[in-house]
Amino acid sequence: MPSYEGLITETVRFRGHNGDLTEGYCARPAKGARVGGVLVLHHILGWDEWTTEVVRKFAHNGFAAIAPNLFFRFGEGSSDDVAARARPQGGASDAEVIGDSVGAISYLREQANANGKIGVIGFCSGGRHTYLAGCTIPNLQAAVDCWGGGVVVNDPSALTPKRPVAPIDLTATMTAPLLGIFGNDDMNPSRADVDKTEAKLKELGKSYEFHRYDGAGHGFFNTAGPAHRPQQALDAWTKVMAFYNKHLGTPTTAGAR
Repeated sequence: MPSYEGLITETVRFRGHNGDLTEGYCARPAKGARVGGVLVLHHILGWDEWTTEVVRKFAHNGFAAIAPNLFFRFGEGSSDDVAARARPQGGASDAEVIGDSVGAISYLREQANANGKIGVIGFCSGGRHTYLAGCTIPNLQAAVDCWGGGVVVNDPSALTPKRPVAPIDLTATMTAPLLGIFGNDDMNPSRADVDKTEAKLKELGKSYEFHRYDGAGHGFFNTAGPAHRPQQALDAWTKVMAFYNKHLGTPTTAGAR
C-alpha cells in the first residue's frame, strides 16, 4: 500500500451486545482494494482522540479499522466525562465488550472492501479485552495485546460479576496468533504477570510472540500522555504492522476475494 493514500473516516452505527444500537469510529483506505480489518479496543481512558488516531493509523497502513465506543452505555458527553463516570462503575462488562466487538467485526466484514480477515488490538483494559476476545470470538486471524492488565488475576476476590473470569484461564480456547507488547516498567501487568501469561501460552502450544521494552511503562504508545516513549513505540508499532501484514494480508485489487 503506497504511503499517503486518501482515507475515508466516519462514525458509524451498528448493533452490539443484546442488539443495542451503538457507534464506532471507522477509517479505511479510499481506494477500492480488498483489505483486512482491525478492531481497536480502547483503553480505560475511554473512546478518546488518541483512539481515533490509532484507527486512522491503521487505515493509513492499508487496513480498515473500527473502534467501538465501549462506554456508550454510560451516557453522552466528552470522552473524559464519560470515562470518569464509567471507571467507578467498573467500566463495560466483559459480556458487553465481547458483544459490541462481535457487532463491530460483523460491520467490518460486511463492507465491500473487506477481505474477510480480522485482527483485534487493545490497550490497557482493551489489551485484556483483546486476550478475552482471542479466546471467545471465533474466526479471528490475529490479536495484539498492548499491556493488558488483569489477564492474570492473582487475587480471586478481584473477580466480579462484570469480570467473572481471568482471561488467562481461557487460554486453551485461543485460536488466533497473539502478539504481546509490554513495558518493563509497567506494574499492571507486572513482569511477573507477563511471565505467567507467556508460560501458559507456551504450555498450551499457542502461536504467540512477546516484545518487552526497557525504559517504558504503561501506555507508552499514547502520544497524548506523559508515559509516551517515542523510540520504543516506533519499534513496537513496526512489529504490530508486520504482524498484521502477515496474518491479515496486504490489499488486493478491487473485485478479488
